[in-house]
Amino acid sequence: MMAASQLRRDKKSTAAHLKADLKRTDNSSALRQLQELLDSVLNPERGSDPEALEWCKWLLAGGDGFDDFCRTVRSYDNATLCGLVWTANFVAYRCRTCGISPCMSLCAECFNNGDHTGHDFNMFRSQAGGACDCGDGNVMRESGFCRRHRLKTGENVPSVPRDLLLMSEMVLPRFIITIIQYLRDGYTEPESAADRDLQKVLQQLESHISLLEELTKMGGAMRTVLTKILTNQQTFKELSMGQEENVYAKRSYEKYLSALKSSGLVSVEEKGAGGAGAGATDTAAGAGALSLLGATAAASLEDSSKEEDQDGLQGVGQRKRVKLSSTTKDPSIMDTLKHKCFLEELLFWTIKYEFPQKMVTFLLNMLPDQDYKITFTKTFVQHYAFIMKTLMKSHESDTMSNRIVHISVQLFSNEELARHVTEECQLLDIMVTVLLYMMESCLIKSELQDEENNRHVVVNCGEALLKNNTYWPLVSDFINILSHQSVAKRFLDDHSLLLLWMSFVSFFQGMNLNKRELNEHVEFESQTYYAAFAAELEACAQPMWGLLTHCKVKDTQEYTKTLVRYCLETLQMWFDAIGFVDEPAPNQLTFHLPLHRYYAMFLSKGVKCQGLDLDSLLPDQEMLMKIMVHPLQIQASLSEIHSNMWVRNGLQIKGQAMTYVQSHFCNSMIDPDIYLLQVCASRLDPDYFISSVFERFKVVDLLTMASQHQNAVLDSEQERPMLEGALTFLVILCSLRIHLGMSDDEILRAEMVSQLCMNDRTHSSLLDLIPENPNPKSGVVPGSCSFEEMLSAVADFKAPVFEPGGSMQQGMYTPKAEVWEKEFDPIMVILRTVYRRDVQSAMDRYGAFLKQSGVHTGNPWPPYKERTPLHPCYRGLVRLLHCKTLHIVIFTLLYKIWMDHQNMSEHVLCMVLYLIELGMDNQVQEDKLEEEPCIEEHCHDSWFPGTNLLSNLHHVINFVRVRVPETAPEVERKRERERDRETPASTSADSSSFGQNLREAQVFSLVAERRRKFQEIINRSNHEASQAVRPKSSSSRCLPPGSPPQLVTEILEIRESMLSLLVKLHQKLSAKQNSLSLSWLAEVDPGRHEHGDGITAIERILAKAASRSRHSKRCLQEICGKVCPPIPPKMTSPGDKSMNKEERRQRARERQQKLLAEFASRQKSFMETAMDVESPEADAVMDVGSAEPLDSEILYDCVICGQSGPSTEDRPTGLVVLLQASSVLGHRCRSDTPKRLPTTDEEHIYPEDTCGATHDVRLTLMQRYFKDSSCLQSVSIGWDGGVYVQTCGHTLHIDCHKSYMESLRNDQVLQGFSVDKGEFTCPLCRQFANSVLPCRPGRGTETGAWHTASNKSMSTLVKEVEDLQEQLGIFPVSGSIRHRDLTLAESNLSKEMESVIKDIKNTTQKKYMDYGKNPGSPDNDFLFMYSVARTNLELELVHRGGNLCSGGASAAAKRSCLNQLFHVLAMHMRLYSIDSAYNPWNRLTQSTHSRETEYCDEERPEVPMLFRDVPSLLIIFILTMPQPLRKEHFTCVVKVLYSLQYTQALAALSIRISREERHAWCNTGAAKKNTPNSDKSWESLLGHVISELTKAKDLYDTNSEETSVLNSSVWSPQSIESTLQQFCLPFLRLSCLLQHHLYGDSLPSCPMEEEFSLLIGCLGLVGSVKSSAPMSSAACLEWNFNAYDLIAQWCSEVIALSDTPTQQSASLLVQDPRWAAPRLLQLPDNYNTIFQYYHRKSCTSCGKTPKDPALCLVCGAFVCLKGHCCKQQGICECVLHSQHCGAATGIFLLINASVIIIIRGHRFCLWGSVYLDAHGEEDRDLRRGKPLYLCEERYRVLEQQWVSHTFDHINKRWGPHYNGL
Repeated sequence: MMAASQLRRDKKSTAAHLKADLKRTDNSSALRQLQELLDSVLNPERGSDPEALEWCKWLLAGGDGFDDFCRTVRSYDNATLCGLVWTANFVAYRCRTCGISPCMSLCAECFNNGDHTGHDFNMFRSQAGGACDCGDGNVMRESGFCRRHRLKTGENVPSVPRDLLLMSEMVLPRFIITIIQYLRDGYTEPESAADRDLQKVLQQLESHISLLEELTKMGGAMRTVLTKILTNQQTFKELSMGQEENVYAKRSYEKYLSALKSSGLVSVEEKGAGGAGAGATDTAAGAGALSLLGATAAASLEDSSKEEDQDGLQGVGQRKRVKLSSTTKDPSIMDTLKHKCFLEELLFWTIKYEFPQKMVTFLLNMLPDQDYKITFTKTFVQHYAFIMKTLMKSHESDTMSNRIVHISVQLFSNEELARHVTEECQLLDIMVTVLLYMMESCLIKSELQDEENNRHVVVNCGEALLKNNTYWPLVSDFINILSHQSVAKRFLDDHSLLLLWMSFVSFFQGMNLNKRELNEHVEFESQTYYAAFAAELEACAQPMWGLLTHCKVKDTQEYTKTLVRYCLETLQMWFDAIGFVDEPAPNQLTFHLPLHRYYAMFLSKGVKCQGLDLDSLLPDQEMLMKIMVHPLQIQASLSEIHSNMWVRNGLQIKGQAMTYVQSHFCNSMIDPDIYLLQVCASRLDPDYFISSVFERFKVVDLLTMASQHQNAVLDSEQERPMLEGALTFLVILCSLRIHLGMSDDEILRAEMVSQLCMNDRTHSSLLDLIPENPNPKSGVVPGSCSFEEMLSAVADFKAPVFEPGGSMQQGMYTPKAEVWEKEFDPIMVILRTVYRRDVQSAMDRYGAFLKQSGVHTGNPWPPYKERTPLHPCYRGLVRLLHCKTLHIVIFTLLYKIWMDHQNMSEHVLCMVLYLIELGMDNQVQEDKLEEEPCIEEHCHDSWFPGTNLLSNLHHVINFVRVRVPETAPEVERKRERERDRETPASTSADSSSFGQNLREAQVFSLVAERRRKFQEIINRSNHEASQAVRPKSSSSRCLPPGSPPQLVTEILEIRESMLSLLVKLHQKLSAKQNSLSLSWLAEVDPGRHEHGDGITAIERILAKAASRSRHSKRCLQEICGKVCPPIPPKMTSPGDKSMNKEERRQRARERQQKLLAEFASRQKSFMETAMDVESPEADAVMDVGSAEPLDSEILYDCVICGQSGPSTEDRPTGLVVLLQASSVLGHRCRSDTPKRLPTTDEEHIYPEDTCGATHDVRLTLMQRYFKDSSCLQSVSIGWDGGVYVQTCGHTLHIDCHKSYMESLRNDQVLQGFSVDKGEFTCPLCRQFANSVLPCRPGRGTETGAWHTASNKSMSTLVKEVEDLQEQLGIFPVSGSIRHRDLTLAESNLSKEMESVIKDIKNTTQKKYMDYGKNPGSPDNDFLFMYSVARTNLELELVHRGGNLCSGGASAAAKRSCLNQLFHVLAMHMRLYSIDSAYNPWNRLTQSTHSRETEYCDEERPEVPMLFRDVPSLLIIFILTMPQPLRKEHFTCVVKVLYSLQYTQALAALSIRISREERHAWCNTGAAKKNTPNSDKSWESLLGHVISELTKAKDLYDTNSEETSVLNSSVWSPQSIESTLQQFCLPFLRLSCLLQHHLYGDSLPSCPMEEEFSLLIGCLGLVGSVKSSAPMSSAACLEWNFNAYDLIAQWCSEVIALSDTPTQQSASLLVQDPRWAAPRLLQLPDNYNTIFQYYHRKSCTSCGKTPKDPALCLVCGAFVCLKGHCCKQQGICECVLHSQHCGAATGIFLLINASVIIIIRGHRFCLWGSVYLDAHGEEDRDLRRGKPLYLCEERYRVLEQQWVSHTFDHINKRWGPHYNGL
């Protein structure tokens, strides 16, 4: 010991001495001494020893204590930034109102010290770690700084005295080089050591680095010194190379060089010699890729495209690299590093060791120093490529990614800094190059289009790099720096960089290709699509959005033009590479077209924000035709997937289709795709476009007038969904305006409305579902003010409601009525739904709204919605609606629907009408709307004269030529006609016209049309037609040998126009002949038909046509005038058919009504028998049987076998019950206000005053002085861990129940509960249960003779009761309670009763049953049994609100099965009898002085009567007397016990009043003693008690001091009377309740103040209740024996206790039976109060901060959830606590999740949260981190479920916890 202190003194004096010497001007000798000392102390070969650190600390402090030194240095801290660094899982804050950069974050201290009221902030758990930005004006607004950093602290700090840090400047360089040498020395290459022991090296260094960390926390002054040392190149040179003589240093330097080499990096010295080839020394995995940009820089672009090497993957990669390398600027980015200072080498090793947390924290702690920040950022950028290479090889890439981002986000969020390094260190070049390099490692050949000769390469989504998201840190940094305008502009200016970037994006173009499986189901469903979607979103879309934010104004036009030009070039290269000509390859699908989307988004931005002309940005027609192919292919494939055509590819293909439209992806995927198609449609020939669409959707063959057709590509069940898909797509294409002229606010509104129409939404889910700009740094803030304003404009808030069933709703937003009326847009809904059922849900809600507002009652059709006008650039889109091809399709479909052809549907008609209406509302500008165009195009397939929809509507088409199979009805009909017409054709006029029409018959082929147009366009672009088109004529399909019948050409007679077809459809839908009269046309008004079904829609269209074109109106009048029934080729005319339909419907309706009525009556009867947990208010059906007629036996229905019958000895019936241990009663307190949850260290909860604790103390005290067996009858237990029995009211045969349990045991699917523990659910109402309580055979409640009031005198009754008690007590056994060995006849009933008793005992833990000195004794058992009855009675009282004022009706009464329980207990108690000598009855009713002497030699006295618990005595008496008991005897027992209770009340009162008052009352009492009826007046009795008890020595003196203080007020007679009544009330309530259950007496209700007199009356304690006079409590006393003697005798028992300290006696006398209702703890309003105090609080048992802290809401205990530190015998702490505190029921609030979990026995469930945010929502796991407030209603519901023991019934999702919580 001595030596150590000696040394310490030595260190101290040496340090002080050296410091003094060094201060001198001539300090060379001191310097040398210091160096020598350091050489010996910091000798790295000695390993790390604490001694060295001690020396360093003393030396740094220069002889002072290190702590004092720290304090002194801190006082010179001039930092204005907080800069606190934290690691993952730290809780920090982010305020969007104060942040400039979206990455801004604050530590809790700075946040709470700043003023953020009303701001948009949230708390979050740091994922990767971070640092506090308080005080940094670059990242956040100054208004948000906290108090400490708001003051510019730097200005008033004194300057640092030179000698303070003198030693530090000398010692620290040596200290740091030691660390570096350690790192060099410890590093081994991964090859050499199988399990690289880097951790070990780091552990040795831990204390060194901690010291550095401590230094950084000393503030600005010390940081400046450290910065100087870390960045000083000279010191580094001297120390790092090692002097000649220092062998160790030289060796470590060589190690460093070899480490550099093996990393594929070249130190600069070698650079000259080795040149770019130095990459060859690399031994790591990425060998080929490393020389990426070095060796091949000379190769040129042209060569690479000609190379045709087919050596698989390597070649592809190689070639690709060649292509890239020519464009990059500096080939050395990837493989050169040069270290000039400590900081650089430290970072190098930090990377090599894969970013150890300590090192990262140290490097970040230094950041508040500005010089350091700049140097460090440059160093970081210089090592950037190396970092990413290390990351790719790392096994722990997740952790490493987080640590990298932890650093980079601090550096790159600062715009100044980012711009600086972009300019000086080529940051952008480095990033793009490294990104390319990364992706190169996982390229494969694309198989899109031309599988053999495809020259395109794409990333392989199955590679770890993509699957594990390893590229994430890099992309995140890239997005971060692009969010700075200055940096983004630099990027957009640099064309070679843009080209590189485009080639990067093209790696993702066409990745994750799906091929449709046509035969077998795919064996292995790959999940690579997650990786693909994530990669496109993060690596392509987010940077794109980042760039888009900087292209908002006119002066950025050039950027857009350049980008668009490069996009098109790259696209052209892509088309060439995949060998694309004009047709996409069949059965291939990729969702990933980032190049198309870049192009689309920049087009849209250019037109919308920068005023560019669309045409200047578009390529030629041929290119447009190519561009449209793949996006269109995706739209068609979506339809195919939903039509189950891809079903053999597994579920994952559906997953892709959903992800593509899902809210986080849609505005980077489907929206740009549709916009691009809209652009193509507006510029290409409309006929070509329309026919392309139908061909892509494979429904061309369906579009024929013939009733039958052949489809070579689709099965018939796929035709309808595909046709619906094609039409819906066209409607979306023509009506969506997101990029075509809607403002941002309109878009937000439309998105919001469509989401709200699908379902009511919570605020957070709405935020999540509205497509945001996915680039987090775009500055568009989710939840910004416009969001809130818009929300309140379109939606109403529905506050959270509580259904009594316990399912808790959150606060929801629901659309306002006018939104449904005017803004509901089914098209937007279809576009945005992930699940098809959401569309239906929106339509149902819309229908419900219309019904409710009385607009329309039927099944509504999607409403038609007017659109925002198109931006002038996109006017061409309207031509789609006005092209002949579309009109022919519309005409054909209307005809087919009217003719009832197969595969037509309501949806098809709906979409067709929508298209017609869109066409009528969007006219083409150029056409002057003539009534009839004069020139008709004489083209061989011109069905229609012109292209205008309005004029084509009324154009009549007479004949159509169709190709049909030979078997079609059309062919049959023609044959019939020919048979009919035997006369020469020429004679009939009819036939001649027929022949003439043959020549005019219209024929049409979509495919041919499209080819023709394509040809024209190609020829127009001066291409040789031959190379572009390979016509595949659709008609000449070769049919396979076993093919369907040949096609023949037929001519159909039509003679309809679109208008006439619409009129006929109207008739068909309305099932009336002339549904449209002429008069209807006259008063038409299109505005009237906004909402309704198909009929309304047709009327609306006809009305529009009539009002917009005179010619149409004329035609309509003609049609309506000559309306005649249409004769379709069916047997019946639609009229009859619909009549049948009507009749059929009518019949179906009747059948349904009948069924429903039957069902309702069944349900009603079920509800009558079932108890209804859900509604506690409902009127209770009284106990099973209480409502039965009084004389017959009770009949029970068995819910399993359905038979009804009495319960018999042989085949007993039982009640389904749930037994559970409960400590609810034990947690009651005296006061009504609940205890508060402590949220500071000063607050505490004291458990001593609870009911359970009080009773425990009382029993222990008694057992200390009295005879054990007597003690065990003087109190009840079961306050903690008592067994509560509740039932659902259903009964079953016990043998049926056994077989039911067997079947459950064999059916192991249902494990919500454990069958082995006897758990099951009631077969009828599915309520949870675990036992069956046998029902006693015989009549219901005791009837007839048992009920009659008798006129026997009190003394006769007393004697009878005594005899009844003696009846069974025949066998003398020593001890006061004897076990009877009566050989009772074992019937099935008694066996069952025994087994229930066993169940009851197993329900609670052993410790709650054994209170006696010798466990397991009969006394103990006896106590437990009668306490079960007591517990159930007390709990029922609690459920009734603590009193009986409410009368009979109560939910508790329904669940109660006290009658049956009493019989089972009584049956069991018959095994015991009370020895007559000890029978308390005698001591209650007669003088026992004569016998007292016999027991003097006994070891301990019995418990005096005045100490005994009266309700316990009542239950003991009732249970031990033979059942059934006559009511007169019951009343007698109550009367006798009431006098005891009353005397106890007087005794307790006498102790509470002061000495003077006692004296006074004693005299008053004595005076009244001789008046008649004095034994019924409390004054005389009180006086008597006082005078008797005064005999006990100083019984009254013990508490005199305290009591006198308590009762300064004088007691008036009224207050004494009410005190006595209050004291007796609990006993009266229990007696009354017991009487109600045993005899079925009703409980009338009454106001609170009359409760006493009411109960007295019910119990028959007083003859006739005179309600007028206030009830005196003493008037009810009936004494069987002289009152004064009896009281004297009871008092004498107390006086005789010579050896009991009087204080204890007094405390046993003053027992207060009143308790308040049980309450959970009172919680603070704001959740943050709880969170801040508890989430960092350390665990009481292990001292660490628990990972998942939890709080018990019953007693406030702080516990670890799942914490292993606190396990005992394999049981975790929450489960242990639930057993200890709630007898296996625990209610815990999980601090980190804000949710409540319930533990019940071996199961647990998540209950939900009682804290909600401002929008009425839970925030589970605090993911959103918004402020949460206590929801009182929910907390009340929780408390209610706890008190009523209904957790098991109300919460549905339970699981086993295996003791692991």
